[in-house]
Amino acid sequence: MRILLAAVISVAVLVLGLPTPAQAATSWVTVGSDRARALDESQGLTVIRRDGTVEYRYTGVGTIPADVSSRGYDHVGDPDSVNGWYVEPYQRADQNGKMFRAQSPTGAWTEYFHPLASGEAYNNSWTALTGAWMLSGEYGTMNRLLGFAAPGLNPAATSPLPLAFTVQLDHAARDVQGCDFFSATVLLCSSDDPAGTLFGITKPLLRIDLSGTPDGGNLTGHVTALRQLPLQSSCSGTFEAEGIDYQEGDGTLRVIVMSPSVCIVLDSKTWRFRQG
Repeated sequence: MRILLAAVISVAVLVLGLPTPAQAATSWVTVGSDRARALDESQGLTVIRRDGTVEYRYTGVGTIPADVSSRGYDHVGDPDSVNGWYVEPYQRADQNGKMFRAQSPTGAWTEYFHPLASGEAYNNSWTALTGAWMLSGEYGTMNRLLGFAAPGLNPAATSPLPLAFTVQLDHAARDVQGCDFFSATVLLCSSDDPAGTLFGITKPLLRIDLSGTPDGGNLTGHVTALRQLPLQSSCSGTFEAEGIDYQEGDGTLRVIVMSPSVCIVLDSKTWRFRQG
């Protein structure tokens, strides 16, 4: 019976593309949560370390500066910070290009406009910084990540900011809202996938193992679904998984999940995880 069951599971994995038990195993345990405000904590989060200070920074529609929104940038995604530099991603209502807004360790802001490459979606959902390079992502069902010279961290970063390389994924990922580096070659990502057909679960926490450390050349990535993100609210309906942040210092992973309906302003949460 066990042999027959194993054979059935193997066939289902091959035919349906479902994750194996090892892929689906939970390796991140929920340890708590904090309320996420809908206006200014609903899109992304990161920690900025400068001169011995630590700042927890969130993004949301309420954090978009007036002079930025007046130029058509109506959405800010999940930001990231490395070595005191902070970068947040923007997309335009007219879908004409993207913008990365970078803040230096001294507090000065610089904008890097990115004209869309051929076939590139206009969405600018997240940024993930590592050394001199930055990864970003499009929305929808995608088989790649986008790579750029990192604003402020790489002399090659100019405005306009061209696409420098891509990461080709071995498994499609849907509606990725945020990614952060867990190590030099591993990303942890939050997916707002509502269908669950790609990995057998909706709203998955994903792991992407890169073929190498980003250095400006094309890479590949192996995608694994680790677990479903928590979907807990007083309201029923559709949740939205948002940004993600991993802190190497204390090993805490944080992911924003916004609640359905009117509960978006009542009990949306930033969930905290630790490796189990």
